[in-house]
Amino acid sequence: MRCNGWLMVAGLGMLVLTACGPKTESEGGRKLAKEPFGKTADGQEISRYKLTNKSGMEVAIINYGGIIVSLKAPDRSGKLDDIVLGLDSLDGYLAKPPYFGALIGRYGNRIAKAKFTLNGVEYTLAKNNGENSLVWNARDVSAGDAAALELTYLSKDGEEGYPGNLAAQVVYSLNDKNELKIDYSATTDKDTVVNLTNHSYFNLAGQGEGDILQHRLMLNADRFTPIDAGLIPTGELQSVAGTPFDFRQPTPIGARINDKDQQLALGKGYDHNWVLNGTAGTMRLAARVTEPKSGRVLEVETVEPGIQFYTGNFLDGTIRGKGGKVYQQRYGFCLETQHFPDSPNKPAFPSTVLKAGGRYHTMTVFRFSVEK
Repeated sequence: MRCNGWLMVAGLGMLVLTACGPKTESEGGRKLAKEPFGKTADGQEISRYKLTNKSGMEVAIINYGGIIVSLKAPDRSGKLDDIVLGLDSLDGYLAKPPYFGALIGRYGNRIAKAKFTLNGVEYTLAKNNGENSLVWNARDVSAGDAAALELTYLSKDGEEGYPGNLAAQVVYSLNDKNELKIDYSATTDKDTVVNLTNHSYFNLAGQGEGDILQHRLMLNADRFTPIDAGLIPTGELQSVAGTPFDFRQPTPIGARINDKDQQLALGKGYDHNWVLNGTAGTMRLAARVTEPKSGRVLEVETVEPGIQFYTGNFLDGTIRGKGGKVYQQRYGFCLETQHFPDSPNKPAFPSTVLKAGGRYHTMTVFRFSVEK
């Protein structure tokens, strides 16, 4: 998946902020700890923040790109495994990997021809799919039973071609229900567009432990947005009925991924946006994934109107991930909650316009459990 906006790879240069990280805190099993994670090319120190709950589940995030670098969850026997793809060191993330675990913005996903018009003005975006390095300010905002890390960043007017000074805030929190919540908010001083998400690759069997084709997926969506040869939505909302895109009932990811279908051929597998059922703006179940051998279950809830399901089609064995694991094609999947791709150029799609003085706010919850 490619995106128009922030990522974490050095491209147009780096706007560096000084990270003011939390000290180790512990209350009722909740814990947030900070440790060094290397330096950027210009000497800026990067930190890793580990959020832990009372059952031992752990999420590690770095303030470079807001990247989730590891997520350890129990299987049915209680064994913890890291279930997100990633790299062992900061140098790996600096070397242009496929954006494992990064915060994506200003506009997550594709915008056709890197252009859009707002209030009669055409804006041309950087045509580098957002390969821009961001170091976020970080602070501990833990409360109650949740360890929480707040990341903030000011994207200045004109950065990557977008209008308005956008003050963005993302809070990662991990509670004792094994729920990882990502709370996104932003304000702007000029009308702009915004669509934030997270680009984590999951493998519930454990990172590097084979492909994800036997994972069983349910998507709470009756429709999806078909794409053209440039992977841009055509504007149609197509029914999933009778297509390989029907995941309304739990279905192995690999059951139909190689079917002779034009949309699968264009995406080289699944790399599409599904139109979630229910009312956008209300928290509801978007997806449920189970992994038979480990028993792990991932449920995704969101207030967003859509979700991008991607099956690691462009992983090709050239990346050596954590612990020396080699990531082959379809060794991970992404479930990115979002507004639809190319919404700024599709008036019929839900709007991504944020008015000056207004507030953008969205939330996604990743809930982990097990089936016996």
